[in-house]
Order: sequence, then C-alpha cells, then structure tokens
Amino acid sequence: MKIKLLLSILVTSVLISGCSTMKEEKKENPVTNETEKDKVNSTSRTGEYTFKDGKVTMEDIDLKITKYKVIPVGEEGNEYGDAPVIAFWYETTNKTEKDISPMTAWFASFPEGPIQDNDKNKVNKLQVALHPDKALVNDQMSKIKKGGTVKNAFAYELSDETTPVTLKATQGMDGKDLGQKNFEVK
Repeated sequence: MKIKLLLSILVTSVLISGCSTMKEEKKENPVTNETEKDKVNSTSRTGEYTFKDGKVTMEDIDLKITKYKVIPVGEEGNEYGDAPVIAFWYETTNKTEKDISPMTAWFASFPEGPIQDNDKNKVNKLQVALHPDKALVNDQMSKIKKGGTVKNAFAYELSDETTPVTLKATQGMDGKDLGQKNFEVK
C-alpha cells in the first residue's frame, strides 16, 4: 500500500509540475505569520507567486496550511507508524478550470517535501507516512471546481524529535523559490 501511495505521489507530482515522537501528544499548532525576512514575493507576467503567512499563492491555486501537529506512534493519525510523524492540514482553492486536486496542489507547492536538517552529509527529505486524518482521506485526489476549496492533510515520518522541519515552496517542480517556513517538533 505504501508503494502504491508513493508511486501515486510521484506520478501526481510529475503531472502537476506545470501547475503554476513526542512521548506526549502535542497540541495542534496554527500556522502564524513569519518574520519580515521570511516573506518572499515573486511576480510574473501571469500573476503573483508568494509563500507568506503559511499560504502559497500561485496563478492556479491558493494553498493555506491551517495547522500542523506532531503525532506520536500509536496515537490517532499515526496508529500504524513506526516513527512519530509531523502532519500538516491545509486547504486548496482552485482558481482555474484546470484539473487540480489537493494532493497535486501540495506537490506543486512543495515538490521537495519537508526537510529535517539533522544530517551533516546529506539533505534529509522526510518520507511520506500514512494519511493522518480519516475524515479527509477520500478527498485527497478529488478534482476541485473553479473557485472551490477542499481540505486535506499530509504526514511525514520524523527522523528525530528535536530538529525543526522546513517546508520550501517553489513555483512548480523546477520553479522559482517562493520562500520557506520552519515548523518546530518539540
């Protein structure tokens, strides 16, 4: 099942590339404003591209991270995992008639996925974990209508329980850097 999910994620990310634990459960963390140095704006001929205040804005989509949470092994949202996970809940709005799902929007916005910089020799990209929210799992591949907004969540296995996790937004797979945000895991 994990292989199917990873294969699906890989295929989806390629298709959308043109679309511009803790011992105790952590309480949910809303995504708040970054400092001025974290706000990055980019303007193109076709629209504004930004990642600020936990929101990615592109020509085709708006993606807003609404909360994140570290979920220990065995807790709801990580019942079957072998490691604690960091889960991100978000909303995606489709601003076009294009075939966009919450999953494709996530991978268009964060094609590298989250990084936990705890290895002096290599970039530590976190592995996708099982979906953390049973109420949202059936909508992750739903086509979002123009002007519509659909919620989803993603979880990733943490490699340690202290190093912050960084999400770096770009304008599509090989696009311009829109900025990054660190998420504490302690």
